[in-house]
Amino acid sequence: MHTVLVTGASGFLGKHLVQHLLDTDPAVQVRAFSRTPFPGDGDGRVDSVLGDITEPRDVESAVAGCDEIFHLAGVVNRSPTDNWSLYRTHVDGTRNVCEALIKHGPRRCVIATTSGTVAVSHEPVVHTEESGYKQAVVHQWPYYLSKIYQEKQALWYCRHRELPLVIVNPSLLLGPGDDRRSSTNDVRLFLMGQIKAVPTGGLNLIDARDAAVAVASAMQSGTVGERYLLGGENLTFKEWIAQTAHVAGVSGPRLQPREAVARFGAAALRRLYPLVGKSFELDDASIRMSSLFWYCDTAKARRELGLETRPTEATLRDTIAYLRSSGAA
Repeated sequence: MHTVLVTGASGFLGKHLVQHLLDTDPAVQVRAFSRTPFPGDGDGRVDSVLGDITEPRDVESAVAGCDEIFHLAGVVNRSPTDNWSLYRTHVDGTRNVCEALIKHGPRRCVIATTSGTVAVSHEPVVHTEESGYKQAVVHQWPYYLSKIYQEKQALWYCRHRELPLVIVNPSLLLGPGDDRRSSTNDVRLFLMGQIKAVPTGGLNLIDARDAAVAVASAMQSGTVGERYLLGGENLTFKEWIAQTAHVAGVSGPRLQPREAVARFGAAALRRLYPLVGKSFELDDASIRMSSLFWYCDTAKARRELGLETRPTEATLRDTIAYLRSSGAA
């Protein structure tokens, strides 16, 4: 048996990664590190370890005795004000992992951030791993800034402390199993009829199950010090809404106003909905993000990690089925 640590194991991507490891490696013992208990024990091959990624002692105890580390712990938050907790989780948490790696020396570590560190722009440009950080584009969102700082810190440890780190950058994660709605909330809002206009930007999405397979592959096949964009199709939001509406069997919006007009309309609906005992959940941060283009080129991951992605329609079908079966939409 060999022991693999997965931080953030109870999260959307973490749960799929743990299941993939159990399904493909009969000799693996998974140490599932998270703030909430990991569901199920994998026939005794999963040790659920409760801890906080921002606490050095918790992290050092979790890392000790592990052969490989998957660092997935993170918080998905679009709020423009929640900067301190995001910084502590992503930057301080990654520093704690790296310091524990220096002390205990596992063979390799894969760190998951987001494609939004490098693959986002105001124009429909397809970005690669070499496109450079996009602080100027995402400066108003602490989530993406903290992810950029997380990557920079990890690469510093890789170059100056010779840690064997590989970075993976998933795009928008969809698929079944997102019980916290951390990534699939936009689909939920669409099913609830709360997306009233077609955004002007574009997105890239990947099934969390496909991303998990590629993350596992990065441990064996990824090049130390490199990043890998993990994604599927690049779609305009108009294309995404059309596909989602078709799969869900509902009608989608047709109007495509400018971002400022969309935000004005959303603000009005937030005032009107409570008058009839409802709430309008679509926030301005999401509207602003959907006016950008989150396109990425995944050729490197397909070539070096063997990334394979299922059709977008299949992912949307499973996402919608899961949300409906869980009562979220």
